[in-house]
Amino acid sequence: QEHYGGLRGLTMAWIGDGNNVLHSFMASAAKLGVHLRIATPRGFEPDLRITKITEQHSREYGTKLLLTRDPLEAADSANVLVTDTWISMGQEEEKKERLKAFQGYQITMQTAKSAASNWTFLHCLPRKPEEVDDEVFYSPQSLVFQEAENRKWTI
Repeated sequence: QEHYGGLRGLTMAWIGDGNNVLHSFMASAAKLGVHLRIATPRGFEPDLRITKITEQHSREYGTKLLLTRDPLEAADSANVLVTDTWISMGQEEEKKERLKAFQGYQITMQTAKSAASNWTFLHCLPRKPEEVDDEVFYSPQSLVFQEAENRKWTI
């Protein structure tokens, strides 16, 4: 909202794990008028109960929801590209399996080529290079440090 001047009509692409951060986006996106495009590997989808609620909210608020396995499909025409850690606390022993499952999900400038011309990038930190490459993370389109500052005031 701070960057775009409003949220209604924006498209957000989540590329990565179907985790708690994604669940928060799913619970709020439609209510804020945001279209949501989600790409997760098989076996790492968001919770089905949250997905059903999100589908209902999308119908109710007139937004679009896409669930896919293809990161480029999710990124297509998206204003905001978002990812988060692929290995959360308590999942360290799954690291090898998770890194294998998430191959092809790293957000890169190639991913961004599918996005809208005014795309931005978000990550709630800490970031690992396998999730997003340096070129995107440190690009002018990256809002991760503004996001971190805003988050600081809500914690």
